[in-house]
Amino acid sequence: MRETNPFTEPPKKRLGQHFLHDRAVIAKIVQAVDPQPGEHLVEIGPGQGAITFPLLERHGELTVIEFDRDLIAPLTATAAAHGRLQVIHRDVLQVDFTALAAGAAIRLVGNLPYNLSSPILFHALEHAEMVRDMHFMLQKEVVDRMAAGPGSKVYGRLGVMLQAYCEVTPLFDVPPDAFRPPPKVDSAVVRLVPKAAADIGVRAPAMFTSVVRDAFGQRRKTLRNALSKVCDADAIAAAGIDPTLRAEQVPVDGFIALSNALTGQG
Repeated sequence: MRETNPFTEPPKKRLGQHFLHDRAVIAKIVQAVDPQPGEHLVEIGPGQGAITFPLLERHGELTVIEFDRDLIAPLTATAAAHGRLQVIHRDVLQVDFTALAAGAAIRLVGNLPYNLSSPILFHALEHAEMVRDMHFMLQKEVVDRMAAGPGSKVYGRLGVMLQAYCEVTPLFDVPPDAFRPPPKVDSAVVRLVPKAAADIGVRAPAMFTSVVRDAFGQRRKTLRNALSKVCDADAIAAAGIDPTLRAEQVPVDGFIALSNALTGQG
């Protein structure tokens, strides 16, 4: 007798839903996460459970954060046969990961909605001290930007901010036909591992954010001009950076050194 599919709602375009269905890709994600006993796994946007149920079978318990109310009942009903599932019905940007961790580091997993990927990444960064690692499926273009180095055409604010606080490792690409409906872009899975506090060179987070934002806000301008509201050329040079360079030529450590120097934390 054929099993009844409890997920009757079609993907919602307004929520950017593309449901993963390729079993080989799912297996590679679960293998990359490699959950171990006692770990607290949290999945963002479980959708129809493509990653959820294999993780549950492997690990036994899982917390998921789902915004779409229509998916909660079928997720809960199906999960009963796989393990213990805690469902948080909320916008992930409103979830306090530090409170959710309750003193023990969490591991984040998810096929993120592409229209919200950057806000979710920055939100996770705010709680990096309580996050052990993150395995996310994202638009490949975004993963390329996250991991890019200076001199690359896609090196920018996203990559600098993430690399300052995390080790960023692209794992593998995923074609559009692995999803239903297929997105118009290629996807990729990436691993982010937050750095230990002692290994993070940023001493003034607010200044660092401001410097990186302004530097890349006008990419064609030299740092001397792009950062004129924050500092002058002498201050840039004093931090060991040529003020005639453009932002895409400056390594992550350079932005960290400059922001620290501007606040006397160098």
